[in-house]
Amino acid sequence: MKRTYGALTVAALAMMAMPALAQIKIGSAGPMTGQYAAFGEQLRRGATMAVEDINAAGGVNGQKLQLVIGDDACDPKQATAVANKMVSDKVALVAGHFCSGSSIPASDIYKEAKILQITPASTNPRLTDEAFTKGNTTVFRTCGRDDVQGATVGGYILKYHRNARVAVLHDKSPYGKGVADETKKAVNKGGLREVMYEAYNDTDKDFTALINKMKQARIDMIVLGGYHTAGALIIKQAREQGLQAQMMGFDSLETAEFAQLGGAATNGVLMSFPPKAEDDPKNAALVKKFRDAKYNPEGYTLFSYAAIKAWADAANKAKSTDAAAVAAALRSGKYDSAVGVLEFDQKGDIKNPVYDIYVWKDGKSFQSVK
Repeated sequence: MKRTYGALTVAALAMMAMPALAQIKIGSAGPMTGQYAAFGEQLRRGATMAVEDINAAGGVNGQKLQLVIGDDACDPKQATAVANKMVSDKVALVAGHFCSGSSIPASDIYKEAKILQITPASTNPRLTDEAFTKGNTTVFRTCGRDDVQGATVGGYILKYHRNARVAVLHDKSPYGKGVADETKKAVNKGGLREVMYEAYNDTDKDFTALINKMKQARIDMIVLGGYHTAGALIIKQAREQGLQAQMMGFDSLETAEFAQLGGAATNGVLMSFPPKAEDDPKNAALVKKFRDAKYNPEGYTLFSYAAIKAWADAANKAKSTDAAAVAAALRSGKYDSAVGVLEFDQKGDIKNPVYDIYVWKDGKSFQSVK
């Protein structure tokens, strides 16, 4: 018995001395603090739930995932610092960033470190266009692009507001200016010329001068290329100052915080956004899990979830977490996801992206019946 006991003790000690199975680190990066933190929370919540579900199903190639969070505050300099930290943490994937102005500079760092990047929300075409030109094959997105979004919004304006006196506003960011310019291009092609084209600072709090200029120009349609914080202030102050122009925004308005900041003035504001994944019946169980955790998976939450799930499925298919191998698997297959079937082109963009037009009413956005 002593010999048996001794053998068992030796075996037990040997097992205790063995290192635990290494986890695969992946990152979620976005504005976790600052004025766009509501969107950072969308990305973080989606990523956290995805990691939990993937780990519960056995992980990736038999290994569990560990999530690393990066806060870039939608600032390009901070984004490069976050990217370098992700490199030092040896992550296999970064699901991010949110702002195009963060994703674009970070993508060069991830390329050099051979880290695969899938953004759930950065829509500026430059991200994948420039990556493709540089030979960077490891950049993807689970959302559409501004040229598609701009064409959708431009087509809507031409159909329903062809005689409008339009002001095109943007916040100078790669995202805001990019989507505003794509919309301008679309309406100009359709024969409608904007009356005003103006830039503003997204940190401004008083838009009186801009609103007065729009009143003098008799503007009745505002195309807002910018984020929800400034958008809420502009529409609220416009109403207070007697300007009743219709506002048309984009996907960066899709957070309940927009209505909280703008109040009743946000009623009737239009915006473009992909078909809402949280309203898809096939996602009912997943959405319930978020809501049971006291969170409504609005906006880009499920796009973040889908980015990590698609990567995990591709890594399992490739039997590797190597960026090039996973990228090849992503391009060669179709991946069923919370935001629909994902099929990627050579640039890493999703094929056949769709944007719908939504209208805000009583603190929520609903698909426009037009």
